[in-house]
Amino acid sequence: MRKNPTHMKARTSIFIATSLDGYISRPDGSIDWLNEANAAVPPGEDCGYAQFMSTIDTIVMGRNTFEQVLTFDPWPFDGKKLVVMSSRPVAIPAHLAATVSATSETPAALVARLTAQGCLHLYIDGGKTIQGFLAANLVDDITVTTIPVLIGAGRPLFGALPDDRKLKLLSSKSYPFGFVQNTYRVEPDA
Repeated sequence: MRKNPTHMKARTSIFIATSLDGYISRPDGSIDWLNEANAAVPPGEDCGYAQFMSTIDTIVMGRNTFEQVLTFDPWPFDGKKLVVMSSRPVAIPAHLAATVSATSETPAALVARLTAQGCLHLYIDGGKTIQGFLAANLVDDITVTTIPVLIGAGRPLFGALPDDRKLKLLSSKSYPFGFVQNTYRVEPDA
């Protein structure tokens, strides 16, 4: 893998969809509401996902998200390194063993290790994992696509933080099928 030329921390980004009431899944982890909403998206429109993914060299996600992604056919992350964060052992299918690994490291330790290995841009995915990276003040930018549905209960995108995280709006886009996407830079501590 290439070396990080700046020797600075790898960039960490969130790119995720939520219901209007702030949930990323139902309480049981189901994303049926998101799949239903995606049916309204015109063919060829991906709301910037492919362009975003073209900048990513490593994906970091939690165990629940990984187990959900394992159900996708085809596997959506060919050619990308993926690290599953979990405090328990993770079953990694043999066909993914070359690119998928698991760790129980803290977010800070993982970012330091991946940066030292030459990773430049990390995609952070999954509710608890995102919350852990935000709490550790390790997120550089956040793109949230809000889906026009209220699901009433579920797994929230955001959780408790030790202090405020100030954000700067970089862009906002509304789509004719009702999605609204906002991208923010997480402001560094003063």
